[in-house]
Amino acid sequence: MLQPAPAFRFAILPAQGSHGHEAVQWLLKRHCSVTPAQLGWFYVSLCVVSMAVAGFFWLQGVTMVMPFAWAELLGVGAAFLVYARHVGDGEKIVLEGGRLVVEMETAGRMQRAEFDREWVRIEPRDGDGSLIEVSGQGRSVQVGRHVRPELRPALAREIRLALRVWQLGPESIASVQGQRGDSPLTL
Repeated sequence: MLQPAPAFRFAILPAQGSHGHEAVQWLLKRHCSVTPAQLGWFYVSLCVVSMAVAGFFWLQGVTMVMPFAWAELLGVGAAFLVYARHVGDGEKIVLEGGRLVVEMETAGRMQRAEFDREWVRIEPRDGDGSLIEVSGQGRSVQVGRHVRPELRPALAREIRLALRVWQLGPESIASVQGQRGDSPLTL
């Protein structure tokens, strides 16, 4: 079972990498209380109730209720569509072997960047609370969109620590876990 490691507040250890090796993995996702399917059923029920009320008043001779009900449902439907499109957004950062892989999904579009562990830099972009810039070999990506701004420096320190410790080998992470007494923290 995957659990947050005590030394790492955000990471999941041990994670299986793409080649079956041990890896350190960070999954940064939105917390969404409603799935797209639940939202769809809610929208259908909202449409039924709204059209029933508008139909009742239309039958009573108040004909202007129906266009406003349609406009309301179209506006709410557009807002729900935007929400449903972004419900799966997230960032996955995997440190495996000599590579740091960053995968970002936004509105169903996946971006992937790979960096050599020895040449990657992890730093805040503009200061406290800003996104974390991962750069190396002429490329750079920004991560941390789904982490509260005050926790981003801790995430950056954790990724830096994992990069340093990983030099010594994956088994050295277990020794770091035993030395640090941080409690796991959920986002």
